Amino acid sequence: MSFVNYHTKEINCKIVYYGPGLGGKTTNIQHVYQKTASKNKGQMVTLNTENERTLFFDFLPLDLGTIRGFKTRFHLYTVPGQVFYEASRKLILRGVDGIVFVADSQVDKMEANIESLEGLKANLSEQGHDLTKVPIVMQWNKRDLPNIVSEEDMQKKLNELDTPSFCASAIKGDGVFETLKTISKLVLLNIKGGLTD
Repeated sequence: MSFVNYHTKEINCKIVYYGPGLGGKTTNIQHVYQKTASKNKGQMVTLNTENERTLFFDFLPLDLGTIRGFKTRFHLYTVPGQVFYEASRKLILRGVDGIVFVADSQVDKMEANIESLEGLKANLSEQGHDLTKVPIVMQWNKRDLPNIVSEEDMQKKLNELDTPSFCASAIKGDGVFETLKTISKLVLLNIKGGLTD
């Protein structure tokens, strides 16, 4: 849940990029980081395993507008995609304000997408969250590759809540900012709805 810092007049929001291993979560955040002006971003923190895959998270504060005089600061995290890092996934999901589910569009990755989505639901439920009440955006990544699942089938198999979805090629930057902009708006609307005068 968002954290309000009255001293700095900031509302801090946590957005988690979730999905199967090697699906493009880290690539999304790296693209955003590279294209964001220096004055608007903090340091990116990457923790890698011995095989160079992201283990914990990438961290990026990004200023986007104000709510009742408070600046909003977004912190973007990735979870490790590999199933054996389940404890890390649960830890990173704590206090989440919004989720970007990054699905790998390749035909042979559909089972991993479904497994990751089921894991997300279970992990949120374990922490007392209902997936229907957490802002979520689906991203169909790797649309530039051959042998991919149709957008219609991605929707049918992975987007039962009919949340906003975007086709993307994170490595090229296609769809990355559209995805971020939409999840940011949904998070802000959710926070505004929870604030009282």
